[in-house]
Amino acid sequence: MKTERLTMAQALVKFLDNQYICFDGKESKFVEGILGIFGHGIVVGLGEALEQKDHGLKFIQGKNEQGIGHIAIGFAKQMKRKKIMAVTSSIGPGALNMVTAAGTATANRIPVLFLPADTYATRQPDPVLQQIEQPYNSNITANDAFKPVSKYWDRISRPEQLMTAAINAMRVLTDPAETGAVTLCLPQDVQGEIYDYPAEFFKKRVHYIQRRDIDSDVLAKAVELIASKQKPYVICGGGVKYSEAGRELEKFCEKFKIPFGETQAGKGTVLWDHPYNLGGAGVTGTSAANKIAWEADLVIGVGTRLDDFTTSSKWAYQNEDVDFITINLNDYDAYKMNAFPVIADAKKALAAITRELEKKGYISKYTVDIKEAIEEWKDEADRLYKMELENGLSQTRVLGELNEKLTEANAIIVTASGSLPSDAQRLWRTRSHNAYHAEYAFSCMGYEVAGAIGAKLAEPDKEVYAVVGDGGFLMLHTELVTSIQEGIKINVVLMDNHGFQCIHNLQKSQGIPSFANEFRYREEETGRLTGEYVPVDYAKVAEGYGVRSFRVSSIEEIYRAFSEIQNSDRSTLLDIKVLPGTMSDGYNSWWRVGTAQKSKYKEVEKAAEAIREEASKAKQF
Repeated sequence: MKTERLTMAQALVKFLDNQYICFDGKESKFVEGILGIFGHGIVVGLGEALEQKDHGLKFIQGKNEQGIGHIAIGFAKQMKRKKIMAVTSSIGPGALNMVTAAGTATANRIPVLFLPADTYATRQPDPVLQQIEQPYNSNITANDAFKPVSKYWDRISRPEQLMTAAINAMRVLTDPAETGAVTLCLPQDVQGEIYDYPAEFFKKRVHYIQRRDIDSDVLAKAVELIASKQKPYVICGGGVKYSEAGRELEKFCEKFKIPFGETQAGKGTVLWDHPYNLGGAGVTGTSAANKIAWEADLVIGVGTRLDDFTTSSKWAYQNEDVDFITINLNDYDAYKMNAFPVIADAKKALAAITRELEKKGYISKYTVDIKEAIEEWKDEADRLYKMELENGLSQTRVLGELNEKLTEANAIIVTASGSLPSDAQRLWRTRSHNAYHAEYAFSCMGYEVAGAIGAKLAEPDKEVYAVVGDGGFLMLHTELVTSIQEGIKINVVLMDNHGFQCIHNLQKSQGIPSFANEFRYREEETGRLTGEYVPVDYAKVAEGYGVRSFRVSSIEEIYRAFSEIQNSDRSTLLDIKVLPGTMSDGYNSWWRVGTAQKSKYKEVEKAAEAIREEASKAKQF
């Protein structure tokens, strides 16, 4: 057998450099590069292997381990999971900083390869710097924390273990049903150990993304169920985008006059002005989508996880005769809501169902319902877009102005946490495909800036805008330095409303007095954070990083800033002051939260009673 003597780390780099995928006959390289921050546990092993210029993997130096994980997620998400980046760090705190990003990847079904350094496999120098010791089990290290948030986890304790571990890693990373975070822990001594690897391990390996056909019996049952219903309603999830099944969804809805709502991940797969597009579905959805869903006698979920925001905590569908069909490659998701599961590729399943349903001459029984619901919502969205307030800017007005300006340039917006993704799912009018990028499965504060860098790496010819609140920006924005260092221009639209106002609204809605959600000074009289707002100059923070910044407090200043932003050759930031509490509210939706059933505040107990009452109307499974 022909072999090649390499260190484990060198073999890993060479293997990753030779991985390809084939999707619908198009072949492309799968691993674009590696993001990392070196420490003593990684720099002399994997770092040495990456330094050698005998591979095609680009290395990007990050500033925060969670941040670089988010960059990798943003990249893979914008590439529709057809390309990935790996992320590496030293042991201990560096590795643990990546756990949140791993959870974000898995919750969103986004493939990211995490390569944290690990403690010595030999255990001879133990405890090494940054090592966590457990006296009851020496096999446990900090990297075991990745297990609950990884779709595949392994520790390479001997150099020859790399081969099966690496192939299994690729198996999961390229699996459209089971993808997510993959973690390969790299003990720092094993990284440098040599082994005679079989040469075939390094040959070009093509992973074929296979489209799963719909079973004929399942097809017949799905068609029979749809044909028996008068007012079906479709939920367009992220699986439609990743399957590239947008056109098939449009044809299905047009042919049978069936309306659809969008999840955060599915939004932008079909453009906003499609005659059957009702907009966002669920808790952060539009009145149009939620009104139609309320009366639907069949809900067809396509490529969706059916989370509590999409289903309004299983409350959104009140027709007593409602049934569910789910089209999903992931059988775990397909069985949710007691649905009839169609475990198949979205594109193939929709096309097959359309062909068979057409033979039956089926048409839904909607009359003017869809058009009226859409027009009613359009009027409300226009009102929110044009809202004038005496004391300052509303968040919805700023979002409306951005929507008009950004979509003209075919720009991508990235959002994740707080009230902004809620407003964006309701109000953002997508005028180009794959230009709406929301991380909302984990709603991870701090994703926005780093995720925008990942999106820009994926589509360097497009302008990318991170739309973020001050809370999310404070959580994690240090990758702005990486954007300057690498010349990756992103634009940060920061809406400063003095705190965590989304959660503040939730708190107050349950009868709880304002407490610890706004950025206020502590007062001696109350002993609480009830003083004046803490003034923060976010533009100055960004300027210190080398970012071109603008302070904005009026619509006119937004207009002036945009002309300069689009001509800027480096990252920019708009520090926009907006009034607290000026986000949009819920429309025909409900969200189940665990409000205290006993409190000294009667309003809290009333809210808890309302929760119990509404929960009785929700589906049980």
